Amino acid sequence: MAGRQPVSAESSGRVGVWFVGARGSVATTAVAGCAAVTAGLHPPTGMVTETPPFAGSGLPALSSLVFGGHDTAHCPLPKRAEELAAAGVLPHGVAAAVRGELTAADEEIRAGGPQSSGDTRTDEELIGAFTADLSDFRERQRLARVVVVNVSSTEPQPAPDAIRLPPSALYAAAALRAGCPYVNFTPSTGLRTVALTDAVAASGLPHAGRDGKTGQTLLRSVLAPMFVQRALSVRAWSGTNLLGGGDGAALADPGAAAAKNAGKERVLTDNLGHTPEGEVHIDDVPALGDWKTAWDHIAFDGFLGSRMILQTIWQGCDSALAAPLVLDLARLVARAHEAGISGPLPELGFYFKDPDGGPAGLSEQFESLLTFADRLREAR
Repeated sequence: MAGRQPVSAESSGRVGVWFVGARGSVATTAVAGCAAVTAGLHPPTGMVTETPPFAGSGLPALSSLVFGGHDTAHCPLPKRAEELAAAGVLPHGVAAAVRGELTAADEEIRAGGPQSSGDTRTDEELIGAFTADLSDFRERQRLARVVVVNVSSTEPQPAPDAIRLPPSALYAAAALRAGCPYVNFTPSTGLRTVALTDAVAASGLPHAGRDGKTGQTLLRSVLAPMFVQRALSVRAWSGTNLLGGGDGAALADPGAAAAKNAGKERVLTDNLGHTPEGEVHIDDVPALGDWKTAWDHIAFDGFLGSRMILQTIWQGCDSALAAPLVLDLARLVARAHEAGISGPLPELGFYFKDPDGGPAGLSEQFESLLTFADRLREAR
């Protein structure tokens, strides 16, 4: 784990996981969770890569992961973990038990940017600074490779005539320049900008995204194929999200909410073959903290036009849902890089609302993921 003395990458195969948004709830939960599972304090619940189909596929061990990242926030990870424990996100005692690993990861967090509207650095200066941070991390820690994972707050989609790159694209550009595989667990732009098209193609790096599928959309990707397979016509599909914390505050911005909802709508369109009536509404409820409630109302037609309704309620903690998926993705993409696999990874669509191709239904996505595990196993 992070905090041990560096050894040669050749003998250890240590892998860096560099979080964009490293002091946020998801990253903090992932770092604390990785340490707790490695120490045997908790089972790896929710980690698909720790299930039997992935045995022997050459994934880096959880104990080999070294964490760092960028953030504009300043709350140290041990303190952030204590806050999450107080909110019931982390189990009692975990923050104290893995304080050493949290401290070591916090020491590897560098200032992100732009820091504010007064940050006068150009895009090129920011990309250069981020690239230097990544290269320094890899060399100083003697890592075999570093995977950059974006878990920062959702940003609005940039305007078509925007002159500057959005922050997520600056970090993605730095990942390419530093030779780091990239995962976009958010609906933000990341690599999906024309300005980076040539760099992505020339990089020879594996990358995956976009927007992690943790709760409401996970359920949609299961239910939508059910309606199609049973020849039931969906007329309308509406939803509401109530959430607090950093995500709630970020998604109170209409532009950020629109970016988030695009992925939710794509899952329905791709599975149903059409876009049903209805929208998803996102409400910021600060009192909920890191917990959220997602409600769906589905109107569909049965035999002879009989009108029916299905309603679902999903209540959970996004950070606890996302953290094991983030660890899965870091391991899978690191292994793909080691195996010489490059370009988009549609086989990882199981994890995303807006994947880089591949099937849309969760069952088919899971089969594609298992086939990818076989491919990694054969590459050993």
